[in-house]
Amino acid sequence: MKGAWGILLILLAGGEVRAQNAPAMPLDTGKQIFDAACNGCHGPGGKGQPQTTLGFEPPDTFPDFTDCNGSSRERVADWRATIHEGGSPRGFSEIMPSFAEALTREQIGKVADYLRSLCSEPAWPRGELNLPRGFLTEKAFPEDEWVLSTSATRRTVGNELSYEKRFGAKTQLELAFPANFAKRENKDWIGGIGDFVIGLKRVLAFGQNTILSVQGEVAAPTGNRQQGLGAGLTTFETFAAFGQILPGDSFFQFQGGFELPVSTENVSRAAFGHFNFGKTLKANKGWGREWIPMVEFAADRDLESGAKINWDIAPQMQVALNKRQHIRASAGYQIPLNNTSGRSKQVVFYILWDWFDGGIRDGWK
Repeated sequence: MKGAWGILLILLAGGEVRAQNAPAMPLDTGKQIFDAACNGCHGPGGKGQPQTTLGFEPPDTFPDFTDCNGSSRERVADWRATIHEGGSPRGFSEIMPSFAEALTREQIGKVADYLRSLCSEPAWPRGELNLPRGFLTEKAFPEDEWVLSTSATRRTVGNELSYEKRFGAKTQLELAFPANFAKRENKDWIGGIGDFVIGLKRVLAFGQNTILSVQGEVAAPTGNRQQGLGAGLTTFETFAAFGQILPGDSFFQFQGGFELPVSTENVSRAAFGHFNFGKTLKANKGWGREWIPMVEFAADRDLESGAKINWDIAPQMQVALNKRQHIRASAGYQIPLNNTSGRSKQVVFYILWDWFDGGIRDGWK
């Protein structure tokens, strides 16, 4: 949601009276409810009314629900919550009232489903497929995000700032800027930049509950291998990412691919697979802040004769920090399950800003 994307419906008092006093007007479908109560602000077909027609100063431009770039990436559950709770509890304008007493859950669902139908272009994956981000498993959904992530052991600290930019319905550019720190044998710490990464993601297919993407990346040798701050050579990575919505607000994600350095003299080619299982829990009887416990399993193996598969587990918890829920944090622990020699446990953390949904200071009050 961007700005007024969270201001969904304004149930005018007159509209409610008309619904009560005019039984000849059926209110059985989402469109009928919308046309009876919401046209005054959101306009015919959900394209928004101009200020000259509104008669008051809106908090921002009203959304155009026919604009697939904005509406397709939103979740129907978020629209339902904003209709039920009103604007303020969801980090939007107070001009958006709560419909908790005016509409039943079924009616709210019908209106939200109608809003979803206003995007008529089938090329856009729906927002429900934007599953929660894990530490290890790349999402299949193209997104607009900034993510600052950290992993730490007793001897190393790795930081990475990632920028993700969506282009059109199915493509995403990703840039990653690492900064790493390592403890020397003399107990002094050194730090510097790691290997800069650029990647391109493309959605291949999606359905109602599934999405499949492929991504290619190249890591430039901008870090210092001698100091343990990078691989020291150009490395290509290619992988597929898959997401599946499961019953009960649960989900499964998979990422599998290959790391292919241009030279294998010091760094081996490797294959990897990441698996992410999670469930979304919502406060306030399903209308409020999201808490998302997840557990990831990671496997990797050097593509050399006799190499063993390394397995890790990473339990973690993601939580929405603000009311709009477009700024989130996650913390967890990555633990080697086998071949533990030379492989340390890591504390992992990230903070995520979905910048398409609003500014970094938006949605807190």
